[in-house]
Amino acid sequence: MVFEVATAAWLKASAERVDAAILESFKHLSVPAQGLKEAMLYAATGGGKRIRPLLVYATASLTGRSLDDVPGIDACAVAVELFHTYSLVHDDMPCMDNDDLRRGRATVHKAYNESTALLVGDALQTMALGLIADSSMADSQKIRIISNFTRAGGLEGMAGGQAIDLESVGQPLTRQALETMHRLKTGALLRSSVQMGGLAIDLSDEDLNRLDQFASSLGLLFQVVDDILDATADSQTLGKTAGKDAAANKPTFVSLMGLSAAKELANNLHQEAIASLGIWGENAQLLRLIADKVLHRES
Repeated sequence: MVFEVATAAWLKASAERVDAAILESFKHLSVPAQGLKEAMLYAATGGGKRIRPLLVYATASLTGRSLDDVPGIDACAVAVELFHTYSLVHDDMPCMDNDDLRRGRATVHKAYNESTALLVGDALQTMALGLIADSSMADSQKIRIISNFTRAGGLEGMAGGQAIDLESVGQPLTRQALETMHRLKTGALLRSSVQMGGLAIDLSDEDLNRLDQFASSLGLLFQVVDDILDATADSQTLGKTAGKDAAANKPTFVSLMGLSAAKELANNLHQEAIASLGIWGENAQLLRLIADKVLHRES
């Protein structure tokens, strides 16, 4: 019971920490394009699960160091959340998934307009990279983190996965092809979040590879649960349009395997993720907590 209270408090405090850090990152931006800045803040402060920055923080806590003693850790957490937010803003646009609702309120192109939404995504992406480059981390850490981060977000990761997703509408996919697509589209940025936290505390390459096993299972788990929720939850609960994938005839784990088998896959991936953390013992409890949160999330 004591641990449950402590972890719930950690989740709340860490989410508040990244929210405060996001606001702080915008404070120094005195720019002529105030309308664009306002729209960026609208996108970045609209709530959300903050799973990616929580992964940064939880990984950076593996060796028992206080986050306050890890240079640049907030810059990493904010960067990955801004990058993720950029992807959502663009994903919601009419040329992509064409959605009106995100995190329980109007998507950016609906609240503003399409050209503003495009620029919001562009500016959030470059801002994310700038935050890491300007952080207090050592230059060697910055280089490795930015290299990993950009691969995760580009052709070899999220953007490539999104391209495959758009090309696959109405097309039959094997389970392997579907997994490959989502390991890129959803999983790559989650994996990068874990790597960021590990690089920020100078973990060895061996330890980073071990953590990547956890993050790889977690990334696919996140998408499987997303597909299950899209098929079973309502729009108010999700904070976005429910049933969108089925309506668009997009391949999902539910459409490919059926709901029961998709739920079984989610449980198996959760067990894989947890098992991969065994070497870390109690130090990995926060990462285990996030895996539990991903499995049992309702939105």
